[in-house]
Amino acid sequence: MTSLPTRSAWRRAGLAPVLGLAALALAFAWHVSVGARMIPLAVVAEALLSYDSSVFEHVVIVDLRLPRALLAAVVGAALSVSGALMQGVTRNPLADPGILGLLIGASFAVVLFVGVFDLATPALIPLVAALGAVIAAMAVWGIAAAAPGGAMPLTLVLSGAAVTAFLAALVTIANLLDEQSFEQLRVWMTGSLAGAQGDVIRWALPWFGAGLAVAFAVARQITALAMGEETAIGLGLNIGRLKALTLFAVVALTAAAVAMSGPMGFVGLVVPHAVRLFAGQDYRRIVPWSAIAGAGYLLVVDVAARMVLAPVEISTGLVTALLGAPLFVWLVRARL
Repeated sequence: MTSLPTRSAWRRAGLAPVLGLAALALAFAWHVSVGARMIPLAVVAEALLSYDSSVFEHVVIVDLRLPRALLAAVVGAALSVSGALMQGVTRNPLADPGILGLLIGASFAVVLFVGVFDLATPALIPLVAALGAVIAAMAVWGIAAAAPGGAMPLTLVLSGAAVTAFLAALVTIANLLDEQSFEQLRVWMTGSLAGAQGDVIRWALPWFGAGLAVAFAVARQITALAMGEETAIGLGLNIGRLKALTLFAVVALTAAAVAMSGPMGFVGLVVPHAVRLFAGQDYRRIVPWSAIAGAGYLLVVDVAARMVLAPVEISTGLVTALLGAPLFVWLVRARL
């Protein structure tokens, strides 16, 4: 007979989200306080609670550092939840928007739209990024499905690598043909939180909200699907509908992140694996924890990008690649 949870277990279960949100708030406050000029946390709290435009530190916090911190949190949450969904639906621990080609697909579409056709309409950039991500995902899946053995985890990764290399080469060629037009996209292509356009962010946020809402809605069903399609069908799930909804969530979240900050690799790989260490295999816990942990992770990584070689700033996407690549190699070796 299964024993009922003890009171302390219920207390720990209720306390965990509070501690997670508290850690996120601390990372957020630290991100805002760190920069070329260190600002005490007390001044940060004062600026947020009782803003005074005549105080220089308040202006720096509200106009410069706060928007970047919010952007880091949103992008980190979007990519982490996207990676968690992909790993659950494909039952592939190597799945990630970058590894399976969605990031480069979205980035290539934006480069084509802005750099080649010179159509920098903020409202259309998230939509263009979404279309690019969908086309790249279809290409990766089609190549993997045509391989001997079908769309297995390793063939998906290899197909993603091939599509990523091909599209990255096209971006480089376009850049070489018209360097002046691509100058504005050069830093963005490395994954940067600096200089994001407010109009693009405003149009990308609804995509983020829609993708996150769908992710929370399908989390319970993905837990069943992760146990196998036969099990999920036996539980009465509509597999086709579930995969379509999950694809929408993944594409919407990836497109929003790319539109706002460019491609940031390995965030969707690192964070869900870390989350599973304490959240288990239930996606009703993995999805919200991936959002919280992803936001905090990118906040901390962005601080490192700004401070490691200060006053020189490294693109945040380069730091996520440096941290995520070793984990990816370890995961590949563990599966071979």
